[in-house]
Amino acid sequence: MQRLPNNIIIILIKMYQHTLSKVFPATCKFSPSCSQYMIDAINSYGLIKGIYLGTVRILKCNPFSKANGWDPVK
Repeated sequence: MQRLPNNIIIILIKMYQHTLSKVFPATCKFSPSCSQYMIDAINSYGLIKGIYLGTVRILKCNPFSKANGWDPVK
């Protein structure tokens, strides 16, 4: 039961990956993608910290940031 909220969020992210992300051009500057990073962070650190880490990563993924490349969940 404790993992149910995690699984719901992960399912929503996967739905995004298989639908909306296919409509928009690939713009993520990182590998793994920001959505996959959020899934990995939730699996590694739990829902709250995972969403926090994923949000920070998404905020770094913009045209004004010099950050890019391989950036896995640590």
